[in-house]
Amino acid sequence: MSVNPQDPRVKRTRQLFVQAFNDLIRKKRNVYSISVHDITNQAIVNRTTFYAHFQDKYDFLEYWMTEKFQMTIRERLPEEARCNEGNLRILMQTIFDFLLQFKQCSTPGDKQFEAMFENAMHQDLHRLLLKRINEVQTKDFSQEKWEAIALVISWGIFGSALQWSRNPQDRSFETMFEEVIEVLSFNLAPYWESTTR
Repeated sequence: MSVNPQDPRVKRTRQLFVQAFNDLIRKKRNVYSISVHDITNQAIVNRTTFYAHFQDKYDFLEYWMTEKFQMTIRERLPEEARCNEGNLRILMQTIFDFLLQFKQCSTPGDKQFEAMFENAMHQDLHRLLLKRINEVQTKDFSQEKWEAIALVISWGIFGSALQWSRNPQDRSFETMFEEVIEVLSFNLAPYWESTTR
């Protein structure tokens, strides 16, 4: 990619592509039938510009899912939120809700993108947790240890939510949620702030 993702012009152009794609999804109701040509036509931006930002449709879709996932988390959990049990509950609730909606809106033709979307979501969750953990480090752990903690937490949350979203009728949301919270809270209590904010 030959563009600087932090450049405001790049952000605006990418936002045009994301908005165009969202509009197309509302019309077509699936991901698989939307082409790069459809996206660029809807955004009124040429294909050369699209390929300056993304390698292909798959690269764009990964970006689109990450943006959508981040926006959902930001809406429910402010940037300055502290690491504590209350905010862990909000984060988990958000991920459970997001994955369930994702599964419900997915069409049979979109199945080919599921693994890519799930990977993008998990990686983003891991980055978010690592960032939050790094902000409140109080113990004398190495960076590798903090990364391992963030990885275990992210898989604990994401893996549980993913498993539940695939078969929500097997177990009530409340039961699954409370069991996961109990395990994570017990193991994380020494690391997070004792405030309730």
